[in-house]
Amino acid sequence: MSGVVKWFDPIKGFGFVVADEGGPDILLHVNVLRNFGQSSVTDGARVEVIAQRTDRGVQATAVLAIQPPENIQSAALPDIVGLDRSAVAAAPLEPARVKWFDKSKGFGFANVFGKPQDVFLHIEVLRLSGLSDLQPGEALAMRVIEGKRGRMAAEVQAWETVLTEREDE
Repeated sequence: MSGVVKWFDPIKGFGFVVADEGGPDILLHVNVLRNFGQSSVTDGARVEVIAQRTDRGVQATAVLAIQPPENIQSAALPDIVGLDRSAVAAAPLEPARVKWFDKSKGFGFANVFGKPQDVFLHIEVLRLSGLSDLQPGEALAMRVIEGKRGRMAAEVQAWETVLTEREDE
């Protein structure tokens, strides 16, 4: 089934998807997201899930794909405003782990494997990538640029998503 994330709360550990074909909202549990390699998803993101009807309603049992929301209205982050998106897309996806991320502060840091410098992660980049929060130790694939204050992520993906895309090639 395809649909749009109505809301997802990583603290509560669940949220709901509104199916394109209508019907009851689909429960999306954090464990199903974790099996996909993410611990959160941003409201308004398009998702493709396998769902099943239970006596408690319709529940997602697997996430197959997540697309960032269209027409995101976000605060302009000076380091990424005006970036050539094709140049960002041409940057290599680098494997990384989240060092820490504080959603209330709107930022955190990750470590790229084999590189000593931390990479700055801003919440607006997460939202543009279809994520809403990150957990320490979470595996990511990032396109890293040199920002005005150092290395920063310009795009973030769940590592499992990248592995799936490589298998499809």
